[in-house]
Amino acid sequence: MSISTPNAISTPNTSPTITTDALIIGFGKGGKTLAAKLSAAGRKVVVAEASADMYGGTCINIGCLPSKSLILSAEQARRDGANSTPETREAAFEAAIKEKRRVTSMLRDKNYHKLADQDNITVITGRAHFTGPHSVEIATAEGPIAVTASKIFINTGATPRIPDIPGIHTTPGVYTSTGLMDLDDMPQRLVIIGSGFIGLEFASMFADFGTAVTVLQHNAEFLPREDADVAAAIRAQLEAQGVKFLFNADTKAIAPAADGGVRLSVAVKGMTRGASQACDSTPAGTGNAHTDITGATDTTTTTSPTSNPTDHATMSHVQTKPSDDGEPRFAEPAEARFCLTTDAVLVATGRTPNVEGLHLEAAGVELTERGAVKVDELLRTTAADIWALGDVNGGPQHTYISLDDYRVVWSQLNGSDRPHTVKDRKHVPSSTFLATPYSRVGLNEREAKAAGLDYVVKRLPVAAVPKAQVMRRPDGLMKAIVERNTGRILGAMLLSVESHEVINIVKLAMDLDAPASTLRDMVFTHPTIAEALNDLFA
Repeated sequence: MSISTPNAISTPNTSPTITTDALIIGFGKGGKTLAAKLSAAGRKVVVAEASADMYGGTCINIGCLPSKSLILSAEQARRDGANSTPETREAAFEAAIKEKRRVTSMLRDKNYHKLADQDNITVITGRAHFTGPHSVEIATAEGPIAVTASKIFINTGATPRIPDIPGIHTTPGVYTSTGLMDLDDMPQRLVIIGSGFIGLEFASMFADFGTAVTVLQHNAEFLPREDADVAAAIRAQLEAQGVKFLFNADTKAIAPAADGGVRLSVAVKGMTRGASQACDSTPAGTGNAHTDITGATDTTTTTSPTSNPTDHATMSHVQTKPSDDGEPRFAEPAEARFCLTTDAVLVATGRTPNVEGLHLEAAGVELTERGAVKVDELLRTTAADIWALGDVNGGPQHTYISLDDYRVVWSQLNGSDRPHTVKDRKHVPSSTFLATPYSRVGLNEREAKAAGLDYVVKRLPVAAVPKAQVMRRPDGLMKAIVERNTGRILGAMLLSVESHEVINIVKLAMDLDAPASTLRDMVFTHPTIAEALNDLFA
């Protein structure tokens, strides 16, 4: 779906060939911050951005900010009861999309002019590719422009990873997060492929809007990198919102449904049901996916059934897979096949560095085994005077990491005696904006145990925090890992209202090597969520 672009913005008039001090490929956080700094230092800069819809980068256009705008609107719809009827749901969703578009359009326009209005910066809208070690061609609507630069910075971000599922590219109603955030009409049913944190944010958001959400997880463990108690609390929260989970589920094919929706052929491992029609047969009746699955003997793949059989993705056509000798397995089949019919599908299976079409080999820039631009601790690529910033270099995919990448690069360009490096980066925090936000920093219990550390676990239910009760948001838990003999804070996991703010206090204490007793004894204002750290670290 297209997103409105800033008014009165067009590709600037430039000569066919430009020689400049610096070329930045991509308008993301690290690149745009570096461009402004280089310009202020008197250097000529060219910024090449493939799309006018992406001035300012992923975060403000299709990532952090538009998604958080929609999440806040969805929370408001839930609090106001606007998600209770089809009419009020549609009205709330329409208003949320309108506000999201307003915010992103405004921010995009401001970001464009913040650079383009500077005398030393030329913004070119077009797709760039290397033609040599210091030469790039930019394909614009008016024709190609050749750029030669002393220093080049790759800042092209990441793009959604699309699994190799038949029909996934050609079936209407299948979206990445970008498309799903720009729908005109709210889907009544949504299936999400992938239960990572991006998928869970969208599950929580759409559930708050009133959409019936089903999440497909390819294995049996929910959030396998998190501690079991934390993962269980997050899952319980989502299920309380009405989100349904199907575990051990492998999507085999996607196709248009007869009713205009989307039909998924899903194989579920460990199911014990008798055989039925094949998934590509004519649909035979409808029924709630979770009601049908609950009848199976493997309860690890299910959640409780919904009360309304039309609420969630409808399921039919169960098919048992035969054993290797050709005989059907009724006790422990390898898998059972189901058809899920839904209005929309979100593919949330991760993001991959965006290097397609850059022709990096022409500049001598190598990739890692995972397809990211290979960099050292100073973010230098394998080619001289070429750096890579942000998601494209394979580091943590956060806007604040892209900003720190800028610091790493700028510290080399401004003559610092000791450049800042990625190894100086400490205790990177993260937040996932669910109905109750989840934030963490450092090691969790499973990681501390695997590392052989001697630690104690600190726990506090959010219901014990006075401010959480005042806010009528008592759900969740706080957990911290502290080294037993030194009192060193090893990590913290906060499933709590305002956790995205409080986690930064814990990070600061860890960065300063302050012991847990510092947070235990710190004087906080009252009533706040932050003062819960007194009790958590007691």
